[in-house]
Amino acid sequence: MTKELPAPELLRKLLRYEPDTGKLFWRKRTPDMFKPTGQRCAQGCCANWNSRYADKEAFTAFDGHGYHMGRIFNKAYKAHRVAWCIAYGHWPEDQIDHKNGVRSDNRMQNLRAVDQSENNKNAKKRSDNSSGVTGVVYDRSRKKWMVKMFSKSFGRFDDMSAAISARKLMEEQHGFTERHGK
Repeated sequence: MTKELPAPELLRKLLRYEPDTGKLFWRKRTPDMFKPTGQRCAQGCCANWNSRYADKEAFTAFDGHGYHMGRIFNKAYKAHRVAWCIAYGHWPEDQIDHKNGVRSDNRMQNLRAVDQSENNKNAKKRSDNSSGVTGVVYDRSRKKWMVKMFSKSFGRFDDMSAAISARKLMEEQHGFTERHGK
């Protein structure tokens, strides 16, 4: 079950996005946006909310993967997706890539809409990568360097430089250059 996404108009009413800094800020709210509680009328709830949050930076929390996130009406959203929706007037159809690889950098110039395949092409090197080059790993059992791309093996080599050359050739044949590789 997917959650219903807030309309861009509602997001613009609740938040202000600064494309040059990538930051989101809460806007002042009106009493009609609140329900009375047992202790406060809608006017009081609104005044309390505005004194605590209005004009302050929103979406400052981080998820477990380095993305800014926040909550709207108690539902969690990633800041880069909200920023995209506010800027373009629609939710992204697939994924939003951070061009420079910094997941907390939500400046509009750093965001681009991509599909899963495109987003995978610039994934960071794994922390257990011993070669320093994405897609070139050492196969200890065979004592050879192995070239991998898109979860497929493209051969094993005695020499690491030969494996790196093979990996670069595979990148050219598949039409992309690795942002994090050598």
